[in-house]
Amino acid sequence: MSEILPLFPLQLVAYPGERIPLHIFEDRYQQLIQDCEELDITFGIPAVVDDQLKYGTEIKLDSVVNRYENGASDIICVAGRVFKIDDFINPLEDKLYAGGRVTWISDIDDGTEAQRNLLFQLINKLYDLIDTDLPKDIDTVTNSYQYAHRIGMSIKQEHDLLGLTSEQERLQFMIDHIREIIPVLDEVNRTKSIIQMNGHFRNYDPLDFKDFSV
Repeated sequence: MSEILPLFPLQLVAYPGERIPLHIFEDRYQQLIQDCEELDITFGIPAVVDDQLKYGTEIKLDSVVNRYENGASDIICVAGRVFKIDDFINPLEDKLYAGGRVTWISDIDDGTEAQRNLLFQLINKLYDLIDTDLPKDIDTVTNSYQYAHRIGMSIKQEHDLLGLTSEQERLQFMIDHIREIIPVLDEVNRTKSIIQMNGHFRNYDPLDFKDFSV
């Protein structure tokens, strides 16, 4: 079943469970946050990808951290359910902000332990190649969404991931992504090593000449 939801389009993908800090300064979104406080409503953040809106996440206002004299504010929100946009309405009737008719996307929690272990191994390899420490909370991750911003995906890839309807699909999507970029990073590091060796003494492996021909 679809319903009307206020919308705050942004060039970002918000995943369920994610805490999102936002600086609110436009009049239309100041009105939206005021409605969230006074009417206890939620809104949606649909990701803007290639100037299109397709998938987004329901957002609940958690707290207002700062309020400014010009009406702007700093807020913390929490992302919830994923939706697909059926119709975009700009603006909503009697409002400054936009909205849309959305359909909630059902999710299947069917990820396997083997997939999670493989993904974790690949993430370790990825971070090793870019010479970066793993996030301190990586061992406490319980679902694929918590990895999604940490593996170098483009906003389009993150958006495509958001539209997947099962944990197994999302885990495989990220496994395939990392498997694709690891060889690229290996080659970059190899090239970097060659460049750094230029002008320095190098050890070469001894060659066996017996099979050479001219």
